[in-house]
Amino acid sequence: MTENVENQETMMDAMNSVQDVNIGDIVQGEILTIQDNKQAIVGIVGGGVEGVIPFNELSSTPFENVTDVVNVGDVVDLVVIKPIKDKENGSFLLSKRRIDAKKVWEGIQKDFEAGTIIQAPVTDVVKGGLVVDVGIRGFVPASMVDAHFVDDFSVYKGQTLGFKIVEIEPSENRLILSHKAVVEAEKEVAKKEIMTKLVEGDTVTGTVARLTNFGAFIDLGGVDGLVHISQISYNHVKAPGDVLTVGEEVQVKILSINEETGRISLSIKDTQPGPWENIEERAAVGSTLSGIVKRLTSFGAFVEVYPGVEGLVHISQISHNHIATPHEVLHEGDEIKVKVLEVNPTDQRLSLSIKALEEKPASEKSEKEDVVDYTLPEEDSGFTLGDILGEQLSDMTSEDDE
Repeated sequence: MTENVENQETMMDAMNSVQDVNIGDIVQGEILTIQDNKQAIVGIVGGGVEGVIPFNELSSTPFENVTDVVNVGDVVDLVVIKPIKDKENGSFLLSKRRIDAKKVWEGIQKDFEAGTIIQAPVTDVVKGGLVVDVGIRGFVPASMVDAHFVDDFSVYKGQTLGFKIVEIEPSENRLILSHKAVVEAEKEVAKKEIMTKLVEGDTVTGTVARLTNFGAFIDLGGVDGLVHISQISYNHVKAPGDVLTVGEEVQVKILSINEETGRISLSIKDTQPGPWENIEERAAVGSTLSGIVKRLTSFGAFVEVYPGVEGLVHISQISHNHIATPHEVLHEGDEIKVKVLEVNPTDQRLSLSIKALEEKPASEKSEKEDVVDYTLPEEDSGFTLGDILGEQLSDMTSEDDE
């Protein structure tokens, strides 16, 4: 009698311990067997029934074998999807993938709220962007892949990258990520660090990063500075691409740094010898140089004899013949020969002459030859012009008297 009572109590305890299993319930299941690498049969803990996990409900990440995810004896969390009419393999259809995804969404939600950068591999390249595996499927639009234009996204496949969570909507399985935001944030941090080390007036090495119609952007190791077209060379530059190429290493002088705007102004030409350096040797007095007429004024012509070095041919030095304006014999762009009359490196001035290289007209020669120069330096002769003329007049009077 006592034994029967105890058996009844044990059966009652077992019946009371069995819980109802409903769709949507999260339950624990023990892996009982694995069938043909297609599904796993589980016993629902506390449910008193069995269920089945199909292959496609085992994991949200790619796998080849069921045993890559679960093994016999494992106890895993599952969600009840629906009852099974054919109860040969169990009473309920279960999913491990969906319960895992729920946990992932919860973690991603926390990362999103905290602004955490997550690391994940790029699993595929699709039209319009990248597919990323973060335990669930994430999508990176093309405009958010990188900080620069990318023509071929295939180079990212297989890479594990950092991503910022831009948009999250679990109910729609929508997760939008951005690698570009991470790259830009890293660049900003590096930029501030580098800028603290740069000093105005220093000469540093950089690499030509981009060319525009107004200048060249130089990469100084994580921060770009601008060399305006006027600061590229002492020679006239029509387009930066005429003298610079992307990837070329150049020496630049730091002209100014604006930490508020992050702008850095640079100069290439200030690292090169100035056009007036050693000008007394390159344009020695009396030497003959080739030049180009750059400008004409009412008082003369400015001629460029070296890049960045212009000298003045005064109107009186243009021709032996009388001219009213330089425009009568010269034009801008003319290539001419000039003689150096005077060099002033301090004031950066050159006095030049065209006529000094030309033969004097015969009329000018004869006129000068017929002219008698009565000027005698008093310190050399010791006599004044009056003394000389006085003696000549005295001789003439004596002859008349005779």
